[in-house]
Amino acid sequence: MLDEYTHQPRIAYFSMEIALRNEIPTYSGGLGVLAGDTLRSATDLDLPLVAVSLVSRAGYFRQEIDAHGRQVEHPAMWDPRDWARPLNAKIAVTIEGRAVWIGAWLYEHESHLGGRQPVLLLDTDLDENLAEDREITHYLYGGDDVYRFKQEIVLGVGGARLLRALDFEILQYHMNEGHSALLGLELLRRHEYPPENVRPGESPYDLPRVRELCNFTTHTPVEAGHDRFSYDLVQRVLNASIDLAAIKRLAGEDKLNMTRLALNLSEYVNGVAKRHAEVSNRMFPGYRVHAITNGVHPFTWTSEPFRKLYDHHLPSWCHEPEQLVRADCCLSEAVIQEAHQQAKLALIERVRARAGASLDPGLPILGFARRMTAYKRPDLLFTDLERLQAIARKHPFQIVLAGKAHPHDEGGKRLIEQLHALMRQLEGVVPIAFLPDYDMDNARALVAGADVWLNTPLRPYEASGTSGMKAAFNGVPSLSILDGWWIEGCIEGVTGWAIGNDTGADDGDAAALYDKLEQVVLPLYYDPDRGGWARVMKGAISKSASYFNSSRMMRRYAAEAYLR
Repeated sequence: MLDEYTHQPRIAYFSMEIALRNEIPTYSGGLGVLAGDTLRSATDLDLPLVAVSLVSRAGYFRQEIDAHGRQVEHPAMWDPRDWARPLNAKIAVTIEGRAVWIGAWLYEHESHLGGRQPVLLLDTDLDENLAEDREITHYLYGGDDVYRFKQEIVLGVGGARLLRALDFEILQYHMNEGHSALLGLELLRRHEYPPENVRPGESPYDLPRVRELCNFTTHTPVEAGHDRFSYDLVQRVLNASIDLAAIKRLAGEDKLNMTRLALNLSEYVNGVAKRHAEVSNRMFPGYRVHAITNGVHPFTWTSEPFRKLYDHHLPSWCHEPEQLVRADCCLSEAVIQEAHQQAKLALIERVRARAGASLDPGLPILGFARRMTAYKRPDLLFTDLERLQAIARKHPFQIVLAGKAHPHDEGGKRLIEQLHALMRQLEGVVPIAFLPDYDMDNARALVAGADVWLNTPLRPYEASGTSGMKAAFNGVPSLSILDGWWIEGCIEGVTGWAIGNDTGADDGDAAALYDKLEQVVLPLYYDPDRGGWARVMKGAISKSASYFNSSRMMRRYAAEAYLR
Protein backbone atom coordinates (compact mmCIF):
# COMPACT_ATOMS: atom_id res chain seq x y z
CA MET A 1 0.00 0.00 0.00
CA LEU A 2 2.82 2.41 0.88
CA ASP A 3 5.49 1.16 -1.53
CA GLU A 4 4.96 4.01 -3.96
CA TYR A 5 5.65 6.52 -1.15
CA THR A 6 8.49 4.87 0.77
CA HIS A 7 10.91 4.31 -2.12
CA GLN A 8 12.35 7.85 -1.86
CA PRO A 9 13.14 10.26 1.00
CA ARG A 10 10.31 12.63 1.87
CA ILE A 11 9.63 15.82 3.76
CA ALA A 12 7.53 15.04 6.85
CA TYR A 13 5.04 17.88 7.26
CA PHE A 14 3.45 17.94 10.73
CA SER A 15 0.32 19.98 11.40
CA MET A 16 -2.30 19.66 14.15
CA GLU A 17 -4.98 20.49 11.57
CA ILE A 18 -5.18 20.06 7.81
CA ALA A 19 -7.96 20.95 5.36
CA LEU A 20 -8.02 18.01 2.95
CA ARG A 21 -11.54 18.51 1.57
CA ASN A 22 -14.80 20.01 2.75
CA GLU A 23 -16.22 16.63 3.78
CA ILE A 24 -13.31 15.99 6.17
CA PRO A 25 -13.56 18.49 9.06
CA THR A 26 -9.97 18.11 10.30
CA TYR A 27 -9.36 21.87 10.27
CA SER A 28 -10.61 24.92 12.14
CA GLY A 29 -9.42 27.79 9.98
CA GLY A 30 -6.44 29.43 8.34
CA LEU A 31 -3.70 27.20 9.78
CA GLY A 32 -5.39 24.05 8.53
CA VAL A 33 -6.28 25.55 5.17
CA LEU A 34 -2.66 26.61 4.71
CA ALA A 35 -1.56 23.04 5.55
CA GLY A 36 -3.96 21.70 2.94
CA ASP A 37 -2.71 24.15 0.33
CA THR A 38 0.88 23.18 1.21
CA LEU A 39 0.01 19.54 0.50
CA ARG A 40 -1.85 20.42 -2.70
CA SER A 41 0.98 22.46 -4.18
CA ALA A 42 3.63 19.92 -3.12
CA THR A 43 1.59 17.36 -5.06
CA ASP A 44 1.30 19.63 -8.10
CA LEU A 45 5.08 20.17 -8.06
CA ASP A 46 5.96 16.49 -7.42
CA LEU A 47 7.77 17.54 -4.25
CA PRO A 48 7.93 14.34 -2.14
CA LEU A 49 6.02 15.01 1.07
CA VAL A 50 4.20 13.01 3.73
CA ALA A 51 1.77 14.96 5.88
CA VAL A 52 1.09 13.92 9.48
CA SER A 53 -1.97 15.09 11.42
CA LEU A 54 -4.70 13.80 13.74
CA VAL A 55 -7.81 12.00 12.51
CA SER A 56 -10.08 14.33 14.57
CA ARG A 57 -13.12 12.08 14.21
CA ALA A 58 -15.39 14.65 15.88
CA GLY A 59 -13.93 17.43 13.77
CA TYR A 60 -13.87 21.02 14.95
CA PHE A 61 -17.61 21.74 15.11
CA ARG A 62 -20.61 22.54 12.94
CA GLN A 63 -21.99 25.99 13.58
CA GLU A 64 -25.67 26.78 13.98
CA ILE A 65 -26.99 30.30 14.61
CA ASP A 66 -30.08 30.34 16.83
CA ALA A 67 -33.01 32.79 16.69
CA HIS A 68 -31.13 35.26 18.92
CA GLY A 69 -27.99 35.25 16.78
CA ARG A 70 -26.03 33.04 19.15
CA GLN A 71 -23.58 30.39 18.00
CA VAL A 72 -24.52 26.80 18.80
CA GLU A 73 -21.87 24.10 18.35
CA HIS A 74 -22.54 20.58 17.12
CA PRO A 75 -20.01 17.75 16.65
CA ALA A 76 -18.75 17.44 13.08
CA MET A 77 -18.47 13.66 13.10
CA TRP A 78 -16.94 11.92 10.11
CA ASP A 79 -16.00 8.32 9.39
CA PRO A 80 -12.41 7.94 8.15
CA ARG A 81 -13.42 4.74 6.36
CA ASP A 82 -15.28 6.91 3.83
CA TRP A 83 -12.12 8.66 2.66
CA ALA A 84 -9.05 6.80 3.95
CA ARG A 85 -7.61 3.32 4.47
CA PRO A 86 -6.38 1.90 7.79
CA LEU A 87 -2.69 1.03 7.99
CA ASN A 88 -1.44 -2.11 9.70
CA ALA A 89 1.33 -0.50 11.73
CA LYS A 90 0.79 0.56 15.33
CA ILE A 91 3.19 2.16 17.77
CA ALA A 92 2.90 3.12 21.43
CA VAL A 93 3.73 6.22 23.43
CA THR A 94 3.72 6.44 27.19
CA ILE A 95 1.14 8.83 28.61
CA GLU A 96 0.50 9.08 32.36
CA GLY A 97 2.61 5.97 32.85
CA ARG A 98 0.68 3.69 30.50
CA ALA A 99 1.10 2.65 26.91
CA VAL A 100 -1.21 4.45 24.51
CA TRP A 101 -1.34 2.78 21.11
CA ILE A 102 -1.51 4.84 17.95
CA GLY A 103 -2.58 3.67 14.51
CA ALA A 104 -3.10 5.68 11.35
CA TRP A 105 -5.32 6.11 8.35
CA LEU A 106 -3.85 6.73 4.93
CA TYR A 107 -5.50 9.51 2.96
CA GLU A 108 -4.12 9.94 -0.55
CA HIS A 109 -4.36 13.36 -2.10
CA GLU A 110 -4.53 13.32 -5.89
CA SER A 111 -3.66 16.45 -7.82
CA HIS A 112 -5.72 17.47 -10.82
CA LEU A 113 -2.29 17.62 -12.51
CA GLY A 114 -1.67 13.93 -11.84
CA GLY A 115 0.49 13.65 -8.71
CA ARG A 116 -0.27 11.85 -5.43
CA GLN A 117 0.81 12.44 -1.83
CA PRO A 118 0.22 10.46 1.39
CA VAL A 119 -1.38 11.89 4.52
CA LEU A 120 -1.20 9.96 7.80
CA LEU A 121 -4.11 10.67 10.13
CA LEU A 122 -3.12 9.46 13.60
CA ASP A 123 -5.79 7.63 15.61
CA THR A 124 -5.91 6.42 19.22
CA ASP A 125 -9.45 5.03 18.97
CA LEU A 126 -8.12 1.46 19.19
CA ASP A 127 -9.28 -1.59 21.13
CA GLU A 128 -5.93 -1.73 22.95
CA ASN A 129 -6.53 1.63 24.66
CA LEU A 130 -8.56 2.74 27.67
CA ALA A 131 -11.75 4.67 26.92
CA GLU A 132 -10.19 8.02 27.87
CA ASP A 133 -7.18 7.38 25.63
CA ARG A 134 -9.35 6.40 22.68
CA GLU A 135 -10.72 9.96 22.66
CA ILE A 136 -7.35 11.74 22.50
CA THR A 137 -7.57 12.14 18.72
CA HIS A 138 -11.33 12.88 18.62
CA TYR A 139 -11.70 16.63 19.15
CA LEU A 140 -9.67 19.24 17.29
CA TYR A 141 -8.49 21.80 19.87
CA GLY A 142 -10.89 20.33 22.40
CA GLY A 143 -10.64 19.85 26.14
CA ASP A 144 -8.26 21.34 28.70
CA ASP A 145 -4.47 21.68 28.84
CA VAL A 146 -4.05 18.01 29.76
CA TYR A 147 -6.06 16.89 26.72
CA ARG A 148 -4.17 19.28 24.44
CA PHE A 149 -0.80 18.11 25.74
CA LYS A 150 -1.77 14.48 25.17
CA GLN A 151 -2.71 15.38 21.60
CA GLU A 152 0.65 17.04 21.08
CA ILE A 153 2.45 13.94 22.39
CA VAL A 154 0.51 11.80 19.93
CA LEU A 155 1.21 14.19 17.05
CA GLY A 156 4.90 14.87 17.69
CA VAL A 157 6.27 11.74 19.36
CA GLY A 158 3.70 9.32 17.94
CA GLY A 159 3.90 10.76 14.44
CA ALA A 160 7.71 10.49 14.33
CA ARG A 161 7.61 6.90 15.59
CA LEU A 162 4.91 5.85 13.15
CA LEU A 163 6.84 7.22 10.18
CA ARG A 164 9.77 5.04 11.21
CA ALA A 165 7.54 2.00 11.72
CA LEU A 166 6.15 2.46 8.20
CA ASP A 167 9.69 2.63 6.72
CA PHE A 168 9.50 6.23 5.58
CA GLU A 169 12.92 7.76 5.05
CA ILE A 170 12.63 11.35 6.18
CA LEU A 171 14.81 13.99 4.60
CA GLN A 172 13.48 16.87 6.72
CA TYR A 173 10.81 17.43 9.36
CA HIS A 174 8.65 20.54 8.94
CA MET A 175 6.64 21.71 11.96
CA ASN A 176 3.65 23.84 10.99
CA GLU A 177 3.29 25.81 14.26
CA GLY A 178 4.60 24.51 17.59
CA HIS A 179 1.98 21.82 18.26
CA SER A 180 4.29 19.09 16.94
CA ALA A 181 7.50 20.30 18.62
CA LEU A 182 7.75 17.19 20.81
CA LEU A 183 8.92 15.34 17.70
CA GLY A 184 12.24 17.10 18.39
CA LEU A 185 12.52 15.28 21.71
CA GLU A 186 11.93 11.99 19.91
CA LEU A 187 14.71 12.85 17.46
CA LEU A 188 17.06 13.75 20.34
CA ARG A 189 16.37 10.34 21.85
CA ARG A 190 17.33 8.72 18.55
CA HIS A 191 20.50 10.79 18.29
CA GLU A 192 21.90 10.17 21.75
CA TYR A 193 25.63 9.55 22.07
CA PRO A 194 26.80 6.35 23.78
CA PRO A 195 27.46 7.14 27.48
CA GLU A 196 31.14 6.31 27.14
CA ASN A 197 31.50 9.06 24.51
CA VAL A 198 30.03 11.81 26.70
CA ARG A 199 32.33 13.88 28.88
CA PRO A 200 31.09 15.21 32.23
CA GLY A 201 29.02 18.37 31.72
CA GLU A 202 28.48 17.76 27.99
CA SER A 203 25.08 17.18 26.42
CA PRO A 204 24.46 13.50 25.62
CA TYR A 205 22.45 14.48 22.54
CA ASP A 206 23.56 15.31 19.02
CA LEU A 207 21.68 18.60 18.96
CA PRO A 208 23.31 19.88 15.72
CA ARG A 209 22.12 16.78 13.86
CA VAL A 210 18.55 17.18 15.12
CA ARG A 211 18.57 20.84 14.15
CA GLU A 212 19.72 19.93 10.65
CA LEU A 213 16.64 17.74 10.31
CA CYS A 214 14.04 20.26 11.50
CA ASN A 215 12.27 23.29 10.07
CA PHE A 216 9.73 25.37 11.95
CA THR A 217 7.06 27.77 10.69
CA THR A 218 5.60 30.07 13.33
CA HIS A 219 2.22 31.72 12.72
CA THR A 220 1.53 33.57 15.96
CA PRO A 221 2.78 37.16 16.33
CA VAL A 222 1.82 37.53 19.99
CA GLU A 223 3.69 35.81 22.82
CA ALA A 224 0.54 34.85 24.73
CA GLY A 225 -0.73 32.83 21.78
CA HIS A 226 1.94 30.12 22.00
CA ASP A 227 1.23 26.79 23.71
CA ARG A 228 2.70 26.51 27.22
CA PHE A 229 2.39 23.65 29.67
CA SER A 230 3.36 23.57 33.34
CA TYR A 231 6.19 21.22 34.22
CA ASP A 232 3.96 19.58 36.83
CA LEU A 233 1.65 18.59 33.98
CA VAL A 234 4.60 17.59 31.78
CA GLN A 235 6.07 15.31 34.45
CA ARG A 236 2.69 13.75 35.17
CA VAL A 237 1.73 13.12 31.53
CA LEU A 238 4.94 12.75 29.53
CA ASN A 239 7.22 9.86 30.30
CA ALA A 240 10.19 11.39 28.51
CA SER A 241 13.40 9.48 28.08
CA ILE A 242 15.07 12.91 28.06
CA ASP A 243 15.69 14.36 31.49
CA LEU A 244 13.67 17.36 32.61
CA ALA A 245 16.73 19.60 32.94
CA ALA A 246 17.52 19.12 29.24
CA ILE A 247 13.92 19.90 28.29
CA LYS A 248 13.99 23.10 30.36
CA ARG A 249 17.15 24.25 28.61
CA LEU A 250 15.35 23.88 25.29
CA ALA A 251 11.78 24.88 26.15
CA GLY A 252 12.06 27.40 29.01
CA GLU A 253 12.65 27.22 32.74
CA ASP A 254 9.17 28.17 33.97
CA LYS A 255 6.92 26.31 31.53
CA LEU A 256 7.34 24.07 28.54
CA ASN A 257 6.93 26.57 25.71
CA MET A 258 6.31 24.63 22.51
CA THR A 259 7.45 27.51 20.33
CA ARG A 260 10.74 27.84 22.23
CA LEU A 261 11.27 24.11 21.92
CA ALA A 262 10.70 24.26 18.16
CA LEU A 263 12.98 27.28 17.80
CA ASN A 264 15.81 25.57 19.64
CA LEU A 265 15.48 22.34 17.70
CA SER A 266 15.18 23.83 14.19
CA GLU A 267 17.93 25.00 11.86
CA TYR A 268 15.49 26.88 9.64
CA VAL A 269 12.73 29.04 11.13
CA ASN A 270 10.34 31.26 9.21
CA GLY A 271 7.43 33.59 9.66
CA VAL A 272 4.58 33.74 7.17
CA ALA A 273 4.99 37.31 5.89
CA LYS A 274 7.79 39.87 5.86
CA ARG A 275 6.24 41.95 8.64
CA HIS A 276 5.52 38.83 10.68
CA ALA A 277 9.17 37.79 10.43
CA GLU A 278 10.20 41.24 11.70
CA VAL A 279 7.79 40.94 14.63
CA SER A 280 9.00 37.39 15.37
CA ASN A 281 12.64 38.44 15.34
CA ARG A 282 11.79 41.03 18.00
CA MET A 283 9.78 38.50 20.00
CA PHE A 284 12.54 35.89 19.92
CA PRO A 285 15.91 37.68 20.13
CA GLY A 286 18.83 35.40 19.42
CA TYR A 287 17.01 33.44 16.72
CA ARG A 288 16.97 34.16 13.00
CA VAL A 289 13.44 34.10 11.65
CA HIS A 290 13.26 34.14 7.85
CA ALA A 291 10.25 35.26 5.84
CA ILE A 292 8.31 33.08 3.41
CA THR A 293 5.01 34.79 2.76
CA ASN A 294 2.05 32.43 2.61
CA GLY A 295 0.21 31.62 -0.59
CA VAL A 296 -2.98 29.84 -1.59
CA HIS A 297 -3.56 26.93 -3.95
CA PRO A 298 -4.56 28.29 -7.37
CA PHE A 299 -6.93 25.56 -8.55
CA THR A 300 -8.67 25.09 -5.17
CA TRP A 301 -9.58 28.74 -4.63
CA THR A 302 -10.39 29.81 -8.17
CA SER A 303 -14.07 29.65 -9.06
CA GLU A 304 -15.24 27.66 -12.06
CA PRO A 305 -15.95 30.73 -14.25
CA PHE A 306 -12.41 32.03 -13.70
CA ARG A 307 -10.85 28.58 -14.14
CA LYS A 308 -12.45 28.38 -17.58
CA LEU A 309 -11.28 31.90 -18.38
CA TYR A 310 -7.67 31.19 -17.38
CA ASP A 311 -7.67 27.78 -19.09
CA HIS A 312 -8.60 29.46 -22.36
CA HIS A 313 -6.27 32.45 -22.25
CA LEU A 314 -3.41 31.28 -19.97
CA PRO A 315 -3.47 27.46 -20.16
CA SER A 316 -0.41 26.84 -17.93
CA TRP A 317 -1.73 28.98 -15.05
CA CYS A 318 -2.34 26.09 -12.62
CA HIS A 319 1.24 24.83 -12.71
CA GLU A 320 2.77 28.25 -13.26
CA PRO A 321 0.46 30.80 -11.65
CA GLU A 322 3.06 33.48 -12.38
CA GLN A 323 1.54 33.38 -15.87
CA LEU A 324 -1.36 35.36 -14.41
CA VAL A 325 0.88 38.43 -14.53
CA ARG A 326 -0.28 38.63 -18.15
CA ALA A 327 -3.94 38.91 -17.17
CA ASP A 328 -3.95 42.69 -17.49
CA CYS A 329 -3.17 42.44 -21.21
CA CYS A 330 -4.63 39.01 -22.14
CA LEU A 331 -8.08 39.31 -20.53
CA SER A 332 -10.65 41.84 -21.62
CA GLU A 333 -12.63 43.81 -19.09
CA ALA A 334 -15.84 42.29 -20.40
CA VAL A 335 -14.82 38.63 -19.84
CA ILE A 336 -13.53 39.37 -16.34
CA GLN A 337 -16.75 41.12 -15.38
CA GLU A 338 -18.85 38.30 -16.84
CA ALA A 339 -16.90 35.62 -14.96
CA HIS A 340 -17.27 37.57 -11.73
CA GLN A 341 -21.00 38.07 -12.23
CA GLN A 342 -21.45 34.30 -12.53
CA ALA A 343 -19.57 33.79 -9.24
CA LYS A 344 -21.58 36.57 -7.61
CA LEU A 345 -24.89 35.00 -8.61
CA ALA A 346 -23.69 31.67 -7.17
CA LEU A 347 -22.90 33.36 -3.84
CA ILE A 348 -26.29 35.11 -3.80
CA GLU A 349 -28.02 31.75 -4.35
CA ARG A 350 -25.97 30.15 -1.55
CA VAL A 351 -26.88 32.98 0.82
CA ARG A 352 -30.56 32.58 -0.08
CA ALA A 353 -30.49 28.81 0.46
CA ARG A 354 -28.41 28.74 3.64
CA ALA A 355 -29.10 32.04 5.38
CA GLY A 356 -32.59 32.84 4.05
CA ALA A 357 -31.49 36.29 2.91
CA SER A 358 -32.10 37.93 -0.46
CA LEU A 359 -29.34 40.01 -2.02
CA ASP A 360 -29.43 42.27 -5.07
CA PRO A 361 -27.02 41.24 -7.87
CA GLY A 362 -26.84 44.88 -8.95
CA LEU A 363 -25.39 46.15 -5.67
CA PRO A 364 -21.77 45.70 -4.54
CA ILE A 365 -21.14 43.06 -1.88
CA LEU A 366 -18.57 43.59 0.86
CA GLY A 367 -17.31 40.19 2.03
CA PHE A 368 -15.93 39.57 5.52
CA ALA A 369 -15.28 35.96 6.56
CA ARG A 370 -12.72 34.65 9.05
CA ARG A 371 -12.38 33.37 12.60
CA MET A 372 -14.62 35.42 14.87
CA THR A 373 -12.34 36.75 17.58
CA ALA A 374 -11.59 40.15 19.02
CA TYR A 375 -8.38 41.00 17.15
CA LYS A 376 -10.04 40.35 13.76
CA ARG A 377 -12.45 43.24 14.57
CA PRO A 378 -15.51 42.08 12.62
CA ASP A 379 -17.39 44.95 14.30
CA LEU A 380 -15.09 47.74 13.02
CA LEU A 381 -17.32 48.40 10.03
CA PHE A 382 -20.20 49.09 12.44
CA THR A 383 -18.40 51.57 14.71
CA ASP A 384 -20.49 54.57 13.55
CA LEU A 385 -23.90 53.38 12.39
CA GLU A 386 -25.11 56.84 11.40
CA ARG A 387 -22.18 57.33 9.05
CA LEU A 388 -22.45 53.80 7.69
CA GLN A 389 -26.12 54.40 6.87
CA ALA A 390 -25.34 57.77 5.30
CA ILE A 391 -22.78 56.12 3.02
CA ALA A 392 -25.27 53.39 2.13
CA ARG A 393 -27.95 55.93 1.20
CA LYS A 394 -25.48 57.66 -1.11
CA HIS A 395 -23.89 54.52 -2.56
CA PRO A 396 -25.97 51.41 -1.68
CA PHE A 397 -24.05 48.24 -0.78
CA GLN A 398 -24.58 44.85 0.86
CA ILE A 399 -22.53 42.85 3.35
CA VAL A 400 -22.01 39.09 3.69
CA LEU A 401 -20.41 37.87 6.92
CA ALA A 402 -19.23 34.43 8.02
CA GLY A 403 -17.02 32.93 10.68
CA LYS A 404 -16.84 30.63 13.67
CA ALA A 405 -15.77 31.51 17.20
CA HIS A 406 -13.81 28.91 19.17
CA PRO A 407 -16.20 27.24 21.64
CA HIS A 408 -14.10 28.59 24.55
CA ASP A 409 -13.87 32.12 23.10
CA GLU A 410 -16.77 33.83 24.84
CA GLY A 411 -15.74 37.20 23.43
CA GLY A 412 -15.83 35.82 19.90
CA LYS A 413 -19.27 34.33 20.47
CA ARG A 414 -20.54 37.65 21.81
CA LEU A 415 -19.27 39.31 18.62
CA ILE A 416 -21.40 36.96 16.52
CA GLU A 417 -24.43 37.79 18.65
CA GLN A 418 -23.69 41.52 18.37
CA LEU A 419 -23.34 41.28 14.59
CA HIS A 420 -26.78 39.73 14.35
CA ALA A 421 -28.23 42.51 16.50
CA LEU A 422 -26.61 45.06 14.18
CA MET A 423 -28.05 43.26 11.17
CA ARG A 424 -31.53 43.74 12.60
CA GLN A 425 -30.79 47.37 13.45
CA LEU A 426 -29.60 48.17 9.92
CA GLU A 427 -32.42 46.31 8.18
CA GLY A 428 -33.91 48.33 5.35
CA VAL A 429 -30.78 50.46 4.89
CA VAL A 430 -27.84 48.04 4.65
CA PRO A 431 -28.75 44.47 3.63
CA ILE A 432 -26.56 42.08 5.66
CA ALA A 433 -26.42 38.28 5.65
CA PHE A 434 -24.52 35.94 7.95
CA LEU A 435 -23.63 32.67 6.23
CA PRO A 436 -23.48 30.00 8.97
CA ASP A 437 -20.97 27.15 9.33
CA TYR A 438 -17.98 28.76 7.62
CA ASP A 439 -16.13 25.94 5.83
CA MET A 440 -14.13 25.43 2.63
CA ASP A 441 -17.20 25.41 0.37
CA ASN A 442 -18.64 28.57 1.90
CA ALA A 443 -15.22 30.20 1.73
CA ARG A 444 -14.88 29.38 -1.96
CA ALA A 445 -18.24 30.97 -2.69
CA LEU A 446 -17.50 34.06 -0.61
CA VAL A 447 -14.04 34.91 -1.96
CA ALA A 448 -15.33 34.55 -5.52
CA GLY A 449 -18.74 36.20 -5.20
CA ALA A 450 -17.93 39.29 -3.13
CA ASP A 451 -17.07 42.51 -4.96
CA VAL A 452 -14.72 43.79 -2.25
CA TRP A 453 -12.84 41.71 0.32
CA LEU A 454 -12.71 43.40 3.72
CA ASN A 455 -10.09 42.68 6.41
CA THR A 456 -9.77 44.76 9.57
CA PRO A 457 -7.37 43.15 12.09
CA LEU A 458 -5.59 44.89 14.93
CA ARG A 459 -1.96 45.47 13.99
CA PRO A 460 0.37 43.50 14.23
CA TYR A 461 -1.74 40.43 15.06
CA GLU A 462 -2.44 39.34 11.47
CA ALA A 463 0.60 37.14 10.87
CA SER A 464 -0.29 36.74 7.21
CA GLY A 465 -3.93 36.20 6.33
CA THR A 466 -4.80 34.33 3.13
CA SER A 467 -8.47 35.03 2.40
CA GLY A 468 -7.60 38.15 0.40
CA MET A 469 -5.19 36.08 -1.70
CA LYS A 470 -8.04 33.68 -2.52
CA ALA A 471 -10.23 36.61 -3.48
CA ALA A 472 -7.51 37.91 -5.83
CA PHE A 473 -7.63 34.71 -7.91
CA ASN A 474 -11.25 35.62 -8.60
CA GLY A 475 -10.56 39.22 -9.51
CA VAL A 476 -11.82 40.52 -6.16
CA PRO A 477 -9.80 43.44 -4.75
CA SER A 478 -9.08 43.82 -1.04
CA LEU A 479 -9.92 46.72 1.27
CA SER A 480 -7.71 45.95 4.22
CA ILE A 481 -5.65 47.12 7.17
CA LEU A 482 -1.96 47.17 6.25
CA ASP A 483 -0.84 44.11 8.19
CA GLY A 484 0.33 40.61 7.32
CA TRP A 485 0.51 39.88 3.60
CA TRP A 486 -1.36 43.04 2.59
CA ILE A 487 1.68 45.20 3.39
CA GLU A 488 3.38 43.37 0.53
CA GLY A 489 0.32 42.97 -1.70
CA CYS A 490 -1.32 46.37 -1.56
CA ILE A 491 -0.67 48.64 -4.52
CA GLU A 492 -3.12 51.43 -3.79
CA GLY A 493 -5.84 51.64 -6.41
CA VAL A 494 -4.24 48.82 -8.43
CA THR A 495 -4.72 45.61 -6.38
CA GLY A 496 -7.14 47.13 -3.88
CA TRP A 497 -7.00 49.73 -1.13
CA ALA A 498 -5.42 50.24 2.27
CA ILE A 499 -7.29 51.27 5.40
CA GLY A 500 -5.07 53.85 7.11
CA ASN A 501 -1.34 53.14 7.03
CA ASP A 502 0.92 50.48 8.49
CA THR A 503 1.96 52.62 11.46
CA GLY A 504 -1.38 54.31 12.18
CA ALA A 505 -3.20 54.27 15.49
CA ASP A 506 -5.93 51.64 15.64
CA ASP A 507 -8.47 54.13 16.99
CA GLY A 508 -8.49 55.94 13.64
CA ASP A 509 -9.16 52.85 11.53
CA ALA A 510 -12.96 53.13 11.49
CA ALA A 511 -12.85 56.69 10.15
CA ALA A 512 -10.23 55.68 7.57
CA LEU A 513 -12.43 52.76 6.49
CA TYR A 514 -15.48 54.99 6.05
CA ASP A 515 -13.45 57.59 4.15
CA LYS A 516 -12.06 55.02 1.74
CA LEU A 517 -15.47 53.43 1.16
CA GLU A 518 -17.29 56.73 0.67
CA GLN A 519 -14.69 58.64 -1.32
CA VAL A 520 -12.86 55.99 -3.36
CA VAL A 521 -14.18 52.42 -3.44
CA LEU A 522 -17.92 52.87 -3.91
CA PRO A 523 -17.67 55.85 -6.31
CA LEU A 524 -15.34 53.77 -8.50
CA TYR A 525 -17.77 50.84 -8.43
CA TYR A 526 -20.66 53.09 -9.46
CA ASP A 527 -18.72 54.93 -12.17
CA PRO A 528 -20.83 54.42 -15.33
CA ASP A 529 -17.67 53.72 -17.33
CA ARG A 530 -16.92 50.57 -15.23
CA GLY A 531 -13.48 50.48 -16.81
CA GLY A 532 -11.75 51.72 -13.65
CA TRP A 533 -13.26 48.94 -11.56
CA ALA A 534 -12.33 46.30 -14.12
CA ARG A 535 -8.74 47.54 -14.10
CA VAL A 536 -8.55 47.01 -10.32
CA MET A 537 -9.94 43.51 -10.80
CA LYS A 538 -7.21 42.87 -13.37
CA GLY A 539 -4.64 44.27 -10.94
CA ALA A 540 -5.77 41.85 -8.22
CA ILE A 541 -5.21 38.95 -10.62
CA SER A 542 -2.01 40.07 -12.34
CA LYS A 543 -0.21 41.58 -9.35
CA SER A 544 -1.56 39.60 -6.35
CA ALA A 545 -2.68 36.17 -7.57
CA SER A 546 0.40 35.76 -9.76
CA TYR A 547 2.65 36.01 -6.69
CA PHE A 548 0.70 35.16 -3.53
CA ASN A 549 0.15 31.50 -4.34
CA SER A 550 1.30 28.27 -2.71
CA SER A 551 3.27 27.19 -5.79
CA ARG A 552 5.69 30.08 -5.22
CA MET A 553 5.59 29.41 -1.49
CA MET A 554 6.51 25.72 -1.87
CA ARG A 555 9.28 26.42 -4.35
CA ARG A 556 10.79 28.74 -1.76
CA TYR A 557 10.47 26.14 1.02
CA ALA A 558 12.15 23.58 -1.23
CA ALA A 559 15.05 25.87 -2.16
CA GLU A 560 15.60 27.62 1.18
CA ALA A 561 14.53 25.13 3.84
CA TYR A 562 14.38 21.56 2.57
CA LEU A 563 17.42 21.50 0.27
CA ARG A 564 19.75 23.82 2.20
